[in-house]
Amino acid sequence: MTPDDLFQVADSVLDAARGGEQIEVVVSHARETEVRAYDGDVEAFTSSESRGVGIRVVHDGRQGFAYAGSIEADVVFETLAEARDNAMFSTGDEFVGLVSPDGVEVVEMDLYDPRVAAMSPEEKIALAIELEQRVLEGDPRILGVEMAEYSDSIDTAVLASTTGIRSASSETANALIVYSLAGDDDEVTTGFGFSVGRGLDALDAEAAAHQAVDRALRLLGASRVASQRLTVVFDPWVTAQFLGVIGESFSGIEVFRGRSFLGGRIGERIASPMVTLVDDPTDRRWPTASPIDDEGLATRRNVLIDGGVLNGFVHDGYSARANGVASTGSAVRAGFKSTPAAGVQALSLLPGPRSREDLIASVGDGLYVFEVSGLHSGVNPISGDFSTGVEGVMIRGGEFAEPVKEVTIASTLQRMLGDVTDVADDVTAMPLEATGVTIAIGDVSVSGD
Repeated sequence: MTPDDLFQVADSVLDAARGGEQIEVVVSHARETEVRAYDGDVEAFTSSESRGVGIRVVHDGRQGFAYAGSIEADVVFETLAEARDNAMFSTGDEFVGLVSPDGVEVVEMDLYDPRVAAMSPEEKIALAIELEQRVLEGDPRILGVEMAEYSDSIDTAVLASTTGIRSASSETANALIVYSLAGDDDEVTTGFGFSVGRGLDALDAEAAAHQAVDRALRLLGASRVASQRLTVVFDPWVTAQFLGVIGESFSGIEVFRGRSFLGGRIGERIASPMVTLVDDPTDRRWPTASPIDDEGLATRRNVLIDGGVLNGFVHDGYSARANGVASTGSAVRAGFKSTPAAGVQALSLLPGPRSREDLIASVGDGLYVFEVSGLHSGVNPISGDFSTGVEGVMIRGGEFAEPVKEVTIASTLQRMLGDVTDVADDVTAMPLEATGVTIAIGDVSVSGD
């Protein structure tokens, strides 16, 4: 379906607005495909198509929301009636409301690759099978492939409101993901690899396979190490997850509710001078890039930490009103089935001047971490306490040494930000809301034997 088709649905709802009501309508059409290969053949092939509408009604300081997985006229108006009922019975809140156009110009971004839509099932199957085969041929110690998958999505959505918001987006995305097994009868390790993008040119089966092989082989013979304090180096994949956890504390609504360790600290030095953290959904390189946020405002580049100094937070309409500031174009939502909230969209550390290899060499002795477990459950966003299990490789004399598993690193988010000693130049796109880059963090507690 085209944006014009979806706008017809949205406009029919707006035309039914009553006096004193604010109405926001999101209408979506999506197509998704997932192909899994096993033993050189198709293990699973699923293709789905969905349509849906989400309606938000605000009246007299009360907000109601409802959604439906259909855009048939009778269903849409039943959804509007349900949203009105929900508003009637909701608790009043002085900060609820819809945003109005703020004059920020939308950055032109082409996020649609028509070749994704034109791909045949056979071509998608071939990509998944190729991925599996590349892993199996990667090293004699590879025992098998746990999963080799190609997936894509084609999304068209519009948002319109009685406050003058009118936006549309058409986006494609695709990915290759693979999990490998390495070892022998006495020991089996796992590894994964991926390649993500907006279209076919971005996908690299060879790179994804190499990641999966390398990660599995790295852990062969891994053991625990003695408890100590040392410098840890985060692999780009780990850094992206670390930034994702930190990013939650930059949400204006978390700050307003007192659930961020950063609240009340704008203008203070909270990190190493090496750290400049930006949320930039206008950068097309990142998979989560978008010219508009999920309230229909233009996205923009927001500098959150500038040379170690806290510069600000991200805000949607609600958190902006609650905090007495302007929206930063940072509304996010889980599609038409949810209401928006303030959140980061494309976090990235600005790169440093040296390569990953030079950074590792400069560390001397330390621990290179390439996988973490229980990250979200091991972090307290209010206190900043941080503890998580890790797997990695010891660094000795600036070079990789023995593999390590079943150890824990512990610190606080505050201290880790302050103890960043180096940032490499290898900023890498990830299938997350944050990019990856190799970073070194000094004086971290490692608990092992």
